[in-house]
Amino acid sequence: MRYEEGAYRDLGWAKIDVGRPARTGTAEAVYAAGKTPAQVAGALAALREAHPGRVAVATRCDEACAAAVRERFAGEPVLVEAGVCAVGEFPAVESGPLAVVCAGTSDLPVAQEAVVTARANGLDARLTPDVGVAGLHRLLDKLPELREAVCVIVVAGMDGALPSVVAGLVSAPVVAVPTSVGYGAAFGGLAPLLTMLNSCSPGVTVVNIDNGFGAAMAAARILNVKAER
Repeated sequence: MRYEEGAYRDLGWAKIDVGRPARTGTAEAVYAAGKTPAQVAGALAALREAHPGRVAVATRCDEACAAAVRERFAGEPVLVEAGVCAVGEFPAVESGPLAVVCAGTSDLPVAQEAVVTARANGLDARLTPDVGVAGLHRLLDKLPELREAVCVIVVAGMDGALPSVVAGLVSAPVVAVPTSVGYGAAFGGLAPLLTMLNSCSPGVTVVNIDNGFGAAMAAARILNVKAER
């Protein structure tokens, strides 16, 4: 069934934007924080009904939310990883490879959120973990692989220096994600955010703190990956 660009599904407590793929090429996702598990499952059901050929994604899911999703979609594939619940078969790869580079292990959940979201949108996302600037040789060992990527997402907390380093070494677009990882002067991610915004490497795109989802969606738009309509 096809939906018009302005279509939405009114659930009473929410209006699910099922027309977004037709307008933007990317589908709506459910932000689970602040919603009940039943609400998250209901919103995902509306997305699956509108677009049965697409993965329906919810981010920032806790254990109760994940349990409700698994129960609601017991007969379908459900992936739960890094607070993301993805319902349905992941699509065939449309673009990539997309490199997701993670500075430290503590940044890994945000990087994994980006990976799952990207794969749900048809990107060949490949994770390169724990290659922060404190041990730059680890990054340089992976440089040949990173230079094959058509876009690079770089996730880092602490001083937030890694995106500038990566952007100076690769030709692909770089999307930087500051995380809330770090000691007091990191100010919950504000310090790496400002570092990334002030990058001396030209052309770095910066998303909000801990926003792996937003980074993946930015990559999908940069690479012009179209959602199923």
